[in-house]
Amino acid sequence: MKTVNVSGLKNNPSEALRKSHRDVVLVLNRDRPDALMLGIELAGGLDAKGVKPALATALFRDGNLSLARAAGLAEMPLSEFIAHLSRLGIPVVDLNAEEAAADLDTLDAWLASS
Repeated sequence: MKTVNVSGLKNNPSEALRKSHRDVVLVLNRDRPDALMLGIELAGGLDAKGVKPALATALFRDGNLSLARAAGLAEMPLSEFIAHLSRLGIPVVDLNAEEAAADLDTLDAWLASS
């Protein structure tokens, strides 16, 4: 087990992250255990069936990953990931009424110019 203190984590997070790929990292706050870091690969957490698509779905839904990156994490073709999101009722494009109207106006102008 490796250790890192909070200030070390704040100053050099990449060092703690590298350590977590090889071993469990205990984060100390004022010399008291505060958190554990464990690399996902080390824990084998992404190997279970359905974990990558579920993680990618949650990260996309919450706005933390783009559609393309989420599909890559899920190891799905983009079209398949879009269908997956649709089955779950998660919008792929999230526009308000004004944005949708502006997009339709742009489309109408483009079609008129063709």
